[in-house]
Amino acid sequence: MTAFIARLKVNGDKAGTFEKLQAELSELAHAQEPDLFVYDVIKSRDDPGTYVVYARFKDQQAFDHHMSIDFHDRLVPPILECLDEEMLLEMFDYVA
Repeated sequence: MTAFIARLKVNGDKAGTFEKLQAELSELAHAQEPDLFVYDVIKSRDDPGTYVVYARFKDQQAFDHHMSIDFHDRLVPPILECLDEEMLLEMFDYVA
């Protein structure tokens, strides 16, 4: 399995927009990507502008599909516009 963790610092004025866009992305991904197992968006309790997205896919092909699906291309650019700094994206291989 393939997974990623993305750490995002969101501009406080854009947090509502960011959360709305991420909720839509998560909902569509779960509905239309059968090889996506998890797509969670969580918010730091200590730093309200910090979010983490955790996603886990059946394999690399499923991740590649996620990155190329039409709603991803529609939603990710405005998500990135909500950020105060560049997203930190780390890729992982599932162990257990």
